[in-house]
Order: sequence, then structure tokens, then C-alpha cells
Amino acid sequence: MKKLLILALASLAATSLQAQKLVIKGSDTLGAKLVPMLSEEYKAQYPGVSFEIAAEGSTTGIAAITDSTADIGMASRRAKPTEMSAAQAKGISMKPTIVCYDGIGVIVNSGSPISDLTPRQVEQIFTGDITDWSALGGPAGRISVYTRNTSSGTYSDFKALAMKKRDYASSSQKMAGNEQIAAEVAKNPNGIGYVGMAYISDPGIKAVGINGSHPSKETVLSKAYPYARPTFYYTNGEPVGEAAKFIEFTLSDEGQKIVEKVGFVAIR
Repeated sequence: MKKLLILALASLAATSLQAQKLVIKGSDTLGAKLVPMLSEEYKAQYPGVSFEIAAEGSTTGIAAITDSTADIGMASRRAKPTEMSAAQAKGISMKPTIVCYDGIGVIVNSGSPISDLTPRQVEQIFTGDITDWSALGGPAGRISVYTRNTSSGTYSDFKALAMKKRDYASSSQKMAGNEQIAAEVAKNPNGIGYVGMAYISDPGIKAVGINGSHPSKETVLSKAYPYARPTFYYTNGEPVGEAAKFIEFTLSDEGQKIVEKVGFVAIR
């Protein structure tokens, strides 16, 4: 009996050693669709691995690596110098790995007659210089601007890429994620917002051209589309263990096929 108990305890210990949990926090752009799909495929190959994924914005992902509360931090933007310094002060070395490329699509309601905007017009809309669609050749109607919240990497990237780092219009409405922006614009004929490439085909919306250029694999890789950007995983130095294996899987041919299937642009 004693021998059986020892064997049972040894077996239980071996099972607990095999079980691995990966904690991944950060970007909604990556964490709402792509990383869950990658994790499901990864779990099918490595059944002993479980995932905790929290997609609450790039800032939270970078903070989670700084605070050692995640194995991988998802970010749709680069870490800021202040974030790098804060991490360094805690002995954390922020290492970025490019996951895929994205083009931030400017979206309007699918019923809108607006199909193309200039970069200047986009800047004027999101900063509040232009507030009515009639100024852009559309029917009269007050423009409803939807943006991400301040913890979002897309919020700050769009500000830098499209708005010359100017402030958003005070009337703009902040949403928690890409899907929420797409849903609001789909309901509102006067709505406009922005989403990652994986969300531009959501029902009820359409991506407008920017000087005739739309976000696509070709325009993002050639940077012909003005709002193209890389997206990242952050780790504390070189990734190790299960985190390293998951990152390797993401960058593999199989992982990058999932990247393209979701709607982003593969790194090769």
C-alpha cells in the first residue's frame, strides 16, 4: 500500500511538472483573435500547455513584463523610452520580437458614400478640425469619431502615423477594442474609426482608401499604405522555456499561415 502511494505521488508530481501555463497579456489587436488562434493550435500539438490571455491594450502588456506578471507581453507599438527605463530600473531587459505586420484601416459605415480620404482629411477628422461629413463631400451629418482607449498601442500609433501626434478631438469616443469600434461604426451611418487589418472585413463597415491606397499585404510590406506598422511580443531578455517555444511556433511557417488567415501580414 505504501509503495502504491509513493508511486501515485511520484506520478502526480511528474504530471504537475509537465503541465505548463503561459501567461500572455497586452494588445487587443493581437490578443482578441490572433494569439487565441495560435494558442489553440499550439495546445493541439502540446496538450500539457494551458494559456491565460488578457487583451487589454499594449501598455498593459509592456507593464506586465516590467512587473513580471506575464511570460509574453503583446504590443502593437514599440515600448516607449520611459517604459524601457522603468523596466531597466527593475532589472528587466525588454526584448521585442516582431510577430507580424499590420495596416491600421480607417473605417466608415458600409452605407457611407465616402470611399477615399487624404491623409490631411484623416488628421482633420480625428483631431476635430472637420466635424461634418458635408465638408468632405458627403451628406450633412455630424461626424462620430471612435478611437481606442489610451492604454492601446493602436491609439498612440495612429496618433503618430495619422495625426502628427496632435490630440484626439474632445468629442471622440474611446472603445476598449477593435471589435467594439467596428460594431459602433457599423451601427452609426455617421461613424468613423480605425481598426487593425484583421477587423476591416467585419460586417457593416468598409475601409476607405488613403489617397487611393488600402491596407493589404502588398501596400503594408511596401509601406505604400501610410498607416503600416509592425506588431510585437515583448519578453524579459531572450525568451526561455515554453515562452520561447510558443514564440518560435508563432514565427514558424505554420504560425505565419495563421497570421495570414486572421488577416495580418506575415513577416516573410
